[in-house]
Amino acid sequence: MDRAEAALQAAVTLPTIAHTDPTQVDPAPFEALHDVLRTRFPLLHDQLALTRIERHGLLFHWVGRDADRPVVLMAHLDVVPVDESAPWQHPPFSGAILDGVVWGRGTLDDKGCVVAICEAVERLLGSGFVPAQDVWLSFGADEEVSGGCARAAVEALRERGVRPWFVLDEGGAIAGQAFPGVLPPVAVVGVAEKGTTTLVLTAEGRGGHASTPAKNAPTARIARAILRIERSPFPARLPAPTVELLRRLAPHAPRALGVVLAHADRLGPAVARALAAAGPEPAAMTRTTVAVTTLSGSPAANVLASTARAGLNIRVAVGDTVDGVVTHLRRAIRDKDIRIDVAHAGEPSPVSPWAGEPAYELIETTIAAVFPDAVPAPYVMMVATDSRFFTTICERVYRFAPFRMSKEQRASIHSYDEHLRLADLHSGIDWYRRLLERIA
Repeated sequence: MDRAEAALQAAVTLPTIAHTDPTQVDPAPFEALHDVLRTRFPLLHDQLALTRIERHGLLFHWVGRDADRPVVLMAHLDVVPVDESAPWQHPPFSGAILDGVVWGRGTLDDKGCVVAICEAVERLLGSGFVPAQDVWLSFGADEEVSGGCARAAVEALRERGVRPWFVLDEGGAIAGQAFPGVLPPVAVVGVAEKGTTTLVLTAEGRGGHASTPAKNAPTARIARAILRIERSPFPARLPAPTVELLRRLAPHAPRALGVVLAHADRLGPAVARALAAAGPEPAAMTRTTVAVTTLSGSPAANVLASTARAGLNIRVAVGDTVDGVVTHLRRAIRDKDIRIDVAHAGEPSPVSPWAGEPAYELIETTIAAVFPDAVPAPYVMMVATDSRFFTTICERVYRFAPFRMSKEQRASIHSYDEHLRLADLHSGIDWYRRLLERIA
């Protein structure tokens, strides 16, 4: 086992679980992970200046030959909790390595990127390489709960007068089986991400004994509201990055489909409707989505609820706004007595440039060098990353993890059987190394 493999295995054994309440975070696994990185990557720690960010975040500064176009590479140290009842093939924090595969929580999200970045830097330092521009490595520790670590890193850079040329975080990947009918893997690079918003619907009533139920009780009204929301989806449309993604996939799709994709700019409404009808994943590319994630009502089986609530997780599409989402849902529910509270508002991120943009082209040409079989393309991410906070100091924020990921692997993120092939870890290391060498 080489250094990077051993580092990833050690990192995965540490349950660096994030919590919304910082007092519930166990600091020991985070400090142990810092020790793993310090032990496995000594040159990085000896030659790069380190700033601790909040409790467990790390910000490294690698001084380059110039500092007018600094670059930020990002990843995060924390992971989501594990469902102990899920059918993991191998214990989620075992770091088991079998047949060239390392298993465990965090291999893909996002300790694989942490280790690949560190190993690429360690190798370059060992060869005496000095980057053309300053490089910053920002490793957050509460990404999974949208904590303050990334915001604090942004403030640390702002105080130093750092305005990055581009920022690169986790996000897209070399995705196999990414689009129906398209055989090559697609190297999707996130140029924007949907906003993440949490709304709470509340209905109130008298409550009482369950032996004498009345019509239109709070639980019934919440149930009716949920059904009305499901029957009133947001309009389907194609943002510019999605149009470009489809255009690039067109030559690799079956002939009839390829013709349609190639003209997605002119056939936008029809293509959007077709994608919206093709299943949950394609539909999410085209519109703001609503998922009912939490429900609450009566505290006992024989008591009518006096208050019923439903929590909604909203992924706000590029072009929509949180205010527009609330207005849409209010019209769909058609019940003035149901209260809609915004528990958390997250607008979509700005769209970073890709056409003719040297920073984006650097990412794509490096993809072509390491993954020549992949089709590179911009896209809009469905999930949130720490990189959204960096849009306040940088116009070019991209999201890409340089690992091959099957459809099965992508489904394992935040689920069970998360794993990464060691060969793909080494390809990712090579990708980061080449990217750093090509920065001009």
